[in-house]
Amino acid sequence: MSAEPTGRPGVPADRVVLATRNMGKIVELRRILADASVPVEIVGLEEFPEIGDVAETGLTFAANALLKAHAVAQASGLPAIADDSGLCVDALNGMPGIFSARWSGRHGDDRANLELLLAQVSDVPREHRGAHFACAAALALPSGQERVAEGSLHGLIIDAPRGTNGFGYDPIFLPDGESRTTAELSAQEKDAISHRGRAFRALAPILAEVIS
Repeated sequence: MSAEPTGRPGVPADRVVLATRNMGKIVELRRILADASVPVEIVGLEEFPEIGDVAETGLTFAANALLKAHAVAQASGLPAIADDSGLCVDALNGMPGIFSARWSGRHGDDRANLELLLAQVSDVPREHRGAHFACAAALALPSGQERVAEGSLHGLIIDAPRGTNGFGYDPIFLPDGESRTTAELSAQEKDAISHRGRAFRALAPILAEVIS
């Protein structure tokens, strides 16, 4: 891949849109790319109010990430990055997976999702409570070119929530080798091991190749 014109006069080619309005994700990616010495300007969808939500109709994390990245790249005329992630529980045959954000039926209801998951594994012994967070980060260019990087974090599901620093299923997920849940880690500690951090770091050299 090589950098290509943005399609918008006066807009630099090293400007990249992260397909989110979540400032935390934007700051996280900016920090990761700065650490990797990738000189791009990351902007979020707040700069493109005309771009609406993209339906996540894919059957995998990668498919959903690519759907969002391509839609934003086409609408903005800029390279776009999107990610999709979730929790995969061994005892639930890898679910909730791509349905993690709406496992209880209401999209983004973290408490309801977490409580339902705990109820579903309440009779599962600790040794069979293995799980992992998975993330796919996709880069799409307006030309249609695409690349995907993935990251994961393995651990297990505990009996009750602990910690207030995270979101989603973080309070019940204990990473391998840790005595703290992902909701008890600092933002920097979580970035260093998280599935999203690993996926974004794997995408960094691909992005550097695009803008070189």
